Amino acid sequence: MPTRLTRRDFAMTAGGGALAFSASDLTGQAALAAADTPTATSRSFPPGFLWGTATASYQIEGAVKVDGRGASIWDTFSHIPGKVRDDANGDVADDHFHLYRGDVGLMTALGATSYRFSISWPRVFPDGRGAPNPKGLDFYDALVDELLANGIEPFATLYHWDLPQALEDTVGGWQSKATPQAFAEYAGYVAARLSDRVKHFFTLNEFWTFIELGYGYGVHAPGLKLPPGELAQARHHALLGHGLAVQAIRAAGRPGTKVGLAENIGVCVPAIETPEHIEAAKIATRELNAGYATAMLEGRYTDAFLAAAGADAPKFTAREMQIIGSPLDFVGINIYNPGHYVRATDGEPGFAAIPFPASFPHMQSDWLRIGPEALYWGPRMLHEVWGVDEIYITENGTSSADVPADDGIVYDTDRIMYLRNYLGQLQRATAEGVPVKGYFLWSLLDNFEWADGYHNRFGIHYVDYATQARTPKLSARFYKAVIAGNAVV
Repeated sequence: MPTRLTRRDFAMTAGGGALAFSASDLTGQAALAAADTPTATSRSFPPGFLWGTATASYQIEGAVKVDGRGASIWDTFSHIPGKVRDDANGDVADDHFHLYRGDVGLMTALGATSYRFSISWPRVFPDGRGAPNPKGLDFYDALVDELLANGIEPFATLYHWDLPQALEDTVGGWQSKATPQAFAEYAGYVAARLSDRVKHFFTLNEFWTFIELGYGYGVHAPGLKLPPGELAQARHHALLGHGLAVQAIRAAGRPGTKVGLAENIGVCVPAIETPEHIEAAKIATRELNAGYATAMLEGRYTDAFLAAAGADAPKFTAREMQIIGSPLDFVGINIYNPGHYVRATDGEPGFAAIPFPASFPHMQSDWLRIGPEALYWGPRMLHEVWGVDEIYITENGTSSADVPADDGIVYDTDRIMYLRNYLGQLQRATAEGVPVKGYFLWSLLDNFEWADGYHNRFGIHYVDYATQARTPKLSARFYKAVIAGNAVV
């Protein structure tokens, strides 16, 4: 999960080994042990609901020069002094590349039934295109086999921001149409190799974040600050990469392979749950996500989006928009906070986004405002506005001031508060028939948090970066109880 800036201005202007859980984990906390065996209640989720965790390759793998892996833009960016907090980098991170079996053991101890991970493009194609690296997929082959051996369904993300540096150097990364084509070739190659065991593929993760923060604000790799017109074109190329990858996966994947996307949509929450404000939130959902989600789910940019962009609107063809709107099997959404609270207005456009007051509560990360209802309205709007009938919550979680107590346990009651309230809203959605099929908690492990380095910890397992020891936090015990009961506890 990255450092965040607000989406509002852009949107409004177009722009180490398995650890068992036991009562001894929490000495003297006998009452907590009972949480391991919850009973089904009215707070239950549908039968077969998938429970998992999520990670990203550059954030956890390390081993950046092993087995022919090429450099990514994050390898380069994180080694530029001053770009990342404390000048941290992902050279080692959680060393998941070498410790993955133990990390799968952590998932098994939780009772997880699914796992969302990302594949490092430069491991597979060190130069971004051309000849694949023969060893590039060996790690993922082994990881997938380990997951399946433990009854955990793999969900693979093909792009979580680690663009091969060679593509940035030679064609300008997402500024060029060559990158979408290269991405499609990579996606097809991976699908052909892994779809005998991996049945769900996400194309790209969080378009807004890697484009706006990487090419617009310059705070993420590759650290550019493009003028509006050029930024709009990079945005369009990322969408085109998605559409081409969807087609490549369908062409190369085995029968039964499903493909979707994972986007951090700006969740529009009605300020008051009355019909007029709910309708306003529906309109806002389309228009305030017009540059990304709406374009992919409808195959068009909205008229208001293009009008607001004016001369800086992206240049595109009808064929490109048809590709971008390629039909999907499912949609994943990453939800941490409400994007906008919305009220109804008279006249066009029929809604107004309400500014967040200075007193609005947030977690350790200032951008992470606490708005549990986002996990209800996000999937509900996805279903009602665009008719999506297979939805996954692909990321949800929080940073916390995680400090081990004298007994070695992190008592992250703030994270449990956050998760319990958000999951309560998600259960509300499923109880009302919103077709959410699974939930991936961010994250399995503390990890490299992009421009924040290792300062913010999002994991439910504490990682001692000096020793690579993993220790379950109190929140891991909570999540285990949720999974065991298939219910909010």
